[in-house]
Amino acid sequence: MRNRRLVVSAALVAAGVGLIPGIAQAAGPVAPAAPAAQGAAAAGTGPEVAQKLKGKTFSSPADRTVVTPKSGAQAGGTARAQGAQGAQDSSYPAIDLEGTGHTAHSIDLRTIITTTDAAALDVVISWGDGATDKFVATIAGFGSDLRYTKHKYAAVGSYDVKVTVKNTATGAEAVNGLKFTTAGNEFTSHAPTRLLDTRAGIGAARAKVGGRSSVALKVAGVAKVPAAVRAVVLNVTVTNTTGPGHISVGQDKALTEGAETSNVNYVAGQSVPNLVIAPVGEDGYVHLFNAGWQSVDLLADVTGFFTPAPAAGYGALTPTRAVDTREGVGTAKGQVPGYGTFDVEIAGRGGVPAGATAVALNLTATNPRADGHLTAYPSGQAAPVTSNVNFTAGQTVANSVIVPIGPDGKIAVRNGSWNPADVVVDVVGYYTPDSRSAFVTAWVPMRMLDTRKDLSWGLRKAGPVPARTYEPMPLEGDTTTPDIDGWALNTTVTNTTGTGFLSVAPDPNFRYQYREGTAVTPQRPVSSALNWTAGATVPNLVQTPGGKGGIVDFWNQGWANIDLLVDLTGYYQTN
Repeated sequence: MRNRRLVVSAALVAAGVGLIPGIAQAAGPVAPAAPAAQGAAAAGTGPEVAQKLKGKTFSSPADRTVVTPKSGAQAGGTARAQGAQGAQDSSYPAIDLEGTGHTAHSIDLRTIITTTDAAALDVVISWGDGATDKFVATIAGFGSDLRYTKHKYAAVGSYDVKVTVKNTATGAEAVNGLKFTTAGNEFTSHAPTRLLDTRAGIGAARAKVGGRSSVALKVAGVAKVPAAVRAVVLNVTVTNTTGPGHISVGQDKALTEGAETSNVNYVAGQSVPNLVIAPVGEDGYVHLFNAGWQSVDLLADVTGFFTPAPAAGYGALTPTRAVDTREGVGTAKGQVPGYGTFDVEIAGRGGVPAGATAVALNLTATNPRADGHLTAYPSGQAAPVTSNVNFTAGQTVANSVIVPIGPDGKIAVRNGSWNPADVVVDVVGYYTPDSRSAFVTAWVPMRMLDTRKDLSWGLRKAGPVPARTYEPMPLEGDTTTPDIDGWALNTTVTNTTGTGFLSVAPDPNFRYQYREGTAVTPQRPVSSALNWTAGATVPNLVQTPGGKGGIVDFWNQGWANIDLLVDLTGYYQTN
């Protein structure tokens, strides 16, 4: 498909209401290239993405098969076929099992049934949720039956899968099973809690993290985060910086240190936060790598976690402006006073259902008169000591936030500065027990787009995104029925020569319309995902649905070209 950059008309630009371009939050070099074996994964169609992010494989080899002797056989009860007990006749069926989660709620079960006797075998698969599948395996002598059977679970979780094979002619029966855990995970809010502060010795030694060094942070089983945690939502902040660099977060130390992706970028003298949805290793740790050459202090505050158990599923929304103090949207018009707080009605408004327990936001500070920070938290509670957005006088800076909703359906936003500032809140999604859209995490972040390079993801060649244009990015291939409910993407803007902001929104077209030249220009978004100034490198986590054709648009709302990097950290899926 030929790449098309669609230029936004001057009239459309004038008609839109966006954030005032301001000072970017972070700057610094992007992450170094990874070794080939660990490098960027070129994006393709949605099924290809899902394949790369599939859950782990669960297996039970044939030697674990438990058999009941056939009619007339010597008594002795049950035993394992061909296993350590070693006494069974090889004519008894042996069952080899392997289950993999290719989607959030499903299992793809591979069964290999082997026997030396020619037989017609009745096979029953019990999925562990009360459902069964049956088939007949007709096997010639010294043969086997290989097949794949798919099953979808209504809820994420762990299930005992059992396969029973019976030779009705002889009465011989064989059984094997495995415990399968879905690839999908649901969200639980967590009161903002500091897990890491290298300044105070919380979660790690009381010392700066050296240049090109990592810190291991225990997450599972800490501060009421369960041992079964698959991914954790962290607000990661780098501070006390003396040079440029970036921070990468992952579950594997070696892969994190070799990754080309970054989560937080910084320059000397900055304190920079960014929201990270980080996979947790089987040892319960995440690793934070300082890719700069100078030492830094690191902070990490947990605000939620994902586990393979029913909790709250996701609901994706097209970004909707809930608050703009410059216009009096969602709250009183006028800057929020120093150390002032206001409540925002969230549940039951703007597509967020009344039963939502948490909301995904993009929180922006603009026109601040002095240094400070913003904090979002459930209404009716005391403001936590943690912050979501840090700013200096005059900055326009955004950060992604996932915040619990108070019992009255509201959240609170506090200006932690001595002086007034404007606040903008864009709602991008929500979490509710009524949704079964579960999160599938990437084992390592996947680079989907790097405009500095020629990444073969289906639409474009290398080259920056021009001013006042958008880049349509198909994430699910040529589809009219998207399989993914929402995408979690870490976006980074670099090589900037002016001020501007990035908007991310679903595209209303299908891929064939771009191929045929019949695609309509999408309406220019008013929301902002991140802001930048000349020379800045700025990342931010973005959660967005794809359009009806599985396409996501990245809008350069500035007046100069930019380079754009997009890293996939996971996706939400009902199937």
